[in-house]
This record gives sequence, structure tokens and C-alpha cells, in this order.
Amino acid sequence: MTKAPILIFDDSLSAVDAKTDLAIRSHLKALGKTCTILIVTHRISTAKDADRIVVLDEGKIVEMGSDEELRNKKGLYAKIASIQSSVAA
Repeated sequence: MTKAPILIFDDSLSAVDAKTDLAIRSHLKALGKTCTILIVTHRISTAKDADRIVVLDEGKIVEMGSDEELRNKKGLYAKIASIQSSVAA
């Protein structure tokens, strides 16, 4: 079996429940030690543990950084994070 150097997940975790999402992300974190993983997502909970988060707005990069950096910038990422956390509460 050949191991892929890059894995791409295009919003593949959006339809799973929170418990399954957490389990999948845990496995992906372990895989991330041996390959590059790109995850396209609308969920902050899915993106927050990434080494680097790239925020797109209308096809353009508007922010880039870690979860903490982006929350502190108070930009689009922080706004979406706030909305999603209030909906989850």
C-alpha cells in the first residue's frame, strides 16, 4: 500500500455528529505526522487544531494563522467562531 503524501478532505466532516467528528480528527492528527492534510471546512471546531488556518472570503485569502491568532485578530474567523459557539451553547 502506497501512502499518500497529501490528503485532501473537502467539507467531509460537515455531515457527521460531534462525537464522530472528534474521532476522525483524532485519527487525522496522528496521520498528520507522516503526511500533509488539507481540510476544507465551515466548522471552527474542525479547523481549530490545524497548524495553519487559511480563511477565504469570496475566493480571496483574508486571514491566515492559528486558531488563537485568528481569534485575537477579531476578523472574519473570530466572528464565525463567535456565531458557531453561541449556536452550540
